[in-house]
Amino acid sequence: MAGTDPYRLSSPPPPAVEPGGGADLTRTLLWSLLVLSAAANMATSYGGVTPWANVACGVVTLLSAGTLVVRRLRGRR
Repeated sequence: MAGTDPYRLSSPPPPAVEPGGGADLTRTLLWSLLVLSAAANMATSYGGVTPWANVACGVVTLLSAGTLVVRRLRGRR
């Protein structure tokens, strides 16, 4: 009974997630997409390209950032 503490009010912490899982790859790809689309959005904005290209880059930036936020908030539960 050396490992149990009858006076402990909380449960033990969950085991750590193994590094190199699928979540790390997805997060890395989302961050890469966010950085590339933000750079492309800035380049199209200053480059005088058609507005549709600027809007498309902005939508991709918004979706990748939103996906990262949602994944972060769901991971806290």
